[in-house]
Amino acid sequence: MVHSTWGDWFVRNDIEATDIDGASAWYLGCNGFVVRSAETTIYIDPYFDDGDPPWVFRMIPVPLDPADATLCDAVLVTHEHLDHMHPPSYGPLTEDLGADLYAPGASFSEDRDYDGDLRVPDDQRNVVSTGATVEIGDFTVHVTGSNDPDAIEPVSYVIEHEDGTFFHAGDSRPAEAFHEIGEEFDIDLGVLAFGTAGHIHFPDENETRHLSWYMNENQVIEAANALQLDRLLPSHYDMWRGVGGDPKVLHEHAASHVYPSVVDVITIGDRVDFDSPGIVQSAAIR
Repeated sequence: MVHSTWGDWFVRNDIEATDIDGASAWYLGCNGFVVRSAETTIYIDPYFDDGDPPWVFRMIPVPLDPADATLCDAVLVTHEHLDHMHPPSYGPLTEDLGADLYAPGASFSEDRDYDGDLRVPDDQRNVVSTGATVEIGDFTVHVTGSNDPDAIEPVSYVIEHEDGTFFHAGDSRPAEAFHEIGEEFDIDLGVLAFGTAGHIHFPDENETRHLSWYMNENQVIEAANALQLDRLLPSHYDMWRGVGGDPKVLHEHAASHVYPSVVDVITIGDRVDFDSPGIVQSAAIR
């Protein structure tokens, strides 16, 4: 069960109460986002669980309970890992609100990390692969390539709106596909997973290993240049104890490169608009 530490104010009084002029995105922490226009709401990789202690510990609040949401047309999943394909986090969106779920095939297979009911009816279950294009309300979603060596079947998403273009790379490292994506699409803002290396204990094996999670500073800027990002949104850096990075260092790494033009360091609860740089803080702060 999801326990929101922010109650229902964030989803009810900020995300859903905002009068949208164009298209905007809210950061849910980890690698989750809500993308909204006046007529369409899309959740990307929502994850509102605590992690898997003692293996990994969640370090940020749970910003909402999906059972409190009243708007959702679709859920996009980038790959099969627990913190991206998590039925308790999207279940109320698919079961109660009738949202379609789009995910690569491995996210529906027995190899997925979550062992349990997928909580999405068959007629709302959409298997996607690289090259597919889906119309969701006034958004056009392109399923694009990825390079996540830890995932079975990862994808990324290019989400086009008349107000601008949003890219979500999932947990990808730099990818050859990013050069093609950057040439094909004029991306206004792109989400890249930023992390570091750390020691993680595996209790089942009684072993501690040194692991690299997501992209380091150089890899993030390499990927941003391949994608020709106008604005970079670093994500995932905030989530796990012991493997967090400081996204402020990305400004220094980006200084001698053409892209990105802007690094918007978002924190959980922040909103960004597709057509203008800068962060719009949550309604509770404004």
